[in-house]
Amino acid sequence: MALKELSSLEKFLGLKKPNKYSTQGDNKVPVLQTNSGPAVGLLTVCSHLVKEAKRPELLGTSAEHRALVQQWLEYRTTKVDGCSREEAKTVLKDLNLYLQDKVYLAGHCFTLADALMYYGLHPLVVELAVQEKEQHVNVTRWFDHMQHYPGLRHHLPPVVVLRNRVYTSGHH
Repeated sequence: MALKELSSLEKFLGLKKPNKYSTQGDNKVPVLQTNSGPAVGLLTVCSHLVKEAKRPELLGTSAEHRALVQQWLEYRTTKVDGCSREEAKTVLKDLNLYLQDKVYLAGHCFTLADALMYYGLHPLVVELAVQEKEQHVNVTRWFDHMQHYPGLRHHLPPVVVLRNRVYTSGHH
């Protein structure tokens, strides 16, 4: 999955010449050979691509913003990647609460954290029933916003996030 994410991220960033990646270990950790040596790990490679594309704002615009972006990137790799069905429920519950009054994960603008979290959550959200999506309305709203963010989705199929409600359950 990480290699498809990297390819989509390259396209989103407008990088013209695709990089060649390899993987290492049982977890298939992505590796990119750079002029200064190998970049190992999803976050390291993604940060390198953002810098290569000259899009530093995606990593944060201040020290505090960069720390928040980094926090969410780490959350993605430590909590979302490879989580069980039970762990996914906790992730979605926590994210739903966090996104209650937010449009983006880190601050008031789109960052690499939003892109990578979208890529990481896609397999979970695809599997959710309509009722589960409605239980996590803030995650669903954020996810739908991300999947419609220009140029981000690439290799992923669109996900229907909410059914239209004409009437609430109490009014027939």
